Amino acid sequence: MRIGLTGGGSTVESILRQARIAEEQGFSSLWYASNVASDPLTAMALAGRETSWIELGTAVLQTYPCHPLLQANRVTAAADAMGRPGLTLGLGASHATAVEGLYGLSYAHPGRNTEEYLTIITALLRGEQVDFTGHDWSAHTSAPAAPAAPVQVLLSALSPRMLRVAGAIADGTILWMASAKAIESHIVPRIATAATAAGRPSPRIVAGLPVAVHDDESAARSATAATAGIYGGMPNYQRIIETGGGSAPADLAIVGNEKSVRSQLQSLLDAGATDIWAQPVAVGVDRTQRSASRQRTIDLLRELLDHRS
Repeated sequence: MRIGLTGGGSTVESILRQARIAEEQGFSSLWYASNVASDPLTAMALAGRETSWIELGTAVLQTYPCHPLLQANRVTAAADAMGRPGLTLGLGASHATAVEGLYGLSYAHPGRNTEEYLTIITALLRGEQVDFTGHDWSAHTSAPAAPAAPVQVLLSALSPRMLRVAGAIADGTILWMASAKAIESHIVPRIATAATAAGRPSPRIVAGLPVAVHDDESAARSATAATAGIYGGMPNYQRIIETGGGSAPADLAIVGNEKSVRSQLQSLLDAGATDIWAQPVAVGVDRTQRSASRQRTIDLLRELLDHRS
């Protein structure tokens, strides 16, 4: 299995240490939230120089607060600073509460806004000239300097419109809180159809979920609820949770003993996911128990990794 982990750390050194260890253990990728080190691209550029091959991706950078031309320049600088292939740009339109409440911007047309954004930034990252005037985004520039190594672009896509955009323009999608049921019935048919219609390769589908190997499933779901409960209050996530057969984020977590978790992870791939992004959940009443439970999860994930040649 191609399995990645959530990336990050409280200090620069901890971010670098995590990247080195994850690569040594064979994990295929690390996925960094937009608030890591206040700018994940900086953290990824540093981590990329400390590692040799592990994929480092954003999950995700918000589109609204950064013009696609500026975003492309930032990504190119970070990718070139890494000095090797392996940077992946995960983008997302975020949520109305953040875009309107935090930035004071309109969230009236997130699908249109995102389609225009991706049209511009994917061309820029390929080094192509852009002369585009849209409703929400415009850019007029001669051919920019593309990153020395190709940068894949994944879109955080849960709605039908976003999945069509991901399939037609991006290299795939990076998901959060989408179960195997949702991937098979909702994600794959839409993104695959859009990619085929646009003449694009089969899209990547990175399935992100909390994971806990633990004998007490109730305790594991409670631990997940304590860290992931916020997603239940976001309409986009709530819809995909319900599509996947749950009512709250903890319902979608992959929990159980080694045999059960192994089977659940395989079901994501059987449903059409190409990659798994696991966020290990620590379960327990004290630090010792939480550390042991997290290590148990990491140990199983390592057993399931594809071996690099």
